[in-house]
Amino acid sequence: MHTPISVVIIAFNEAHHIARCVEAAKGVADEVVVVDSFSTDNTVEVCEKLGAKVIQQAWLGYSEQKNFANAQAKNDWVLSLDADEVLDEALQQAILEWKNKEPVPAAFKRMTNYCGTFIKHGGWYPDIKIRLFNRSTTQWEGVIHESLTGLSRSNTLLLAGDCLHYSYYTKEQHYQQTRNFTTIQAKDLFERGKKAPWFKRLFSPVVKFVMDYVFRGGFLDGAAGFHVARISAYATYLKYSKLHEHWVSK
Repeated sequence: MHTPISVVIIAFNEAHHIARCVEAAKGVADEVVVVDSFSTDNTVEVCEKLGAKVIQQAWLGYSEQKNFANAQAKNDWVLSLDADEVLDEALQQAILEWKNKEPVPAAFKRMTNYCGTFIKHGGWYPDIKIRLFNRSTTQWEGVIHESLTGLSRSNTLLLAGDCLHYSYYTKEQHYQQTRNFTTIQAKDLFERGKKAPWFKRLFSPVVKFVMDYVFRGGFLDGAAGFHVARISAYATYLKYSKLHEHWVSK
């Protein structure tokens, strides 16, 4: 038995690290598809040089873009990756073994590299992601931190190895993404009728920091762990503050 898979990647201005993503993907893929939202750097050239099939599509939103990308694949079984993710050797081997068995949806552990340090605690690892699935039976949903309909850890196989996530090269990048993501999150929460009373805005960031840094062992990652916990707490503060602002200005 051999189950062919298409590795599907969405990208925008990812020329600085998409090559290692595609190179690792080629080790397991029968096809690599990159959907690029009109990058202004040489992302497209890098991917085409490595043999990936590149399709350009204006940004539709996280779930919509990924669903569009899945539809461009020639195989029903899809491995979905972000451009800053790299399959390590153990995970590549696990996927190759998966291809020779009865196919089932699968997940993997993701380890994030933060400003040069791999984060192994603080709630960031193991960051289990369901990414290997049959596109004909599920699709992405959600405005941010999207998920696959009908799939959860209880009905998916956990593969050995890690997906290495090269997320932030500077703390300012982390702050910028935090500002962008919390704007999207707050709008989504507002549209779903959620509210942020004063005690939630006041205490939730504190609880978030203590949970991640102390109880989830963030302190074991040294200075990087402290910065991750601090900015995660700041993200919680921003999310609820922006949600409150939506209600005030309604």
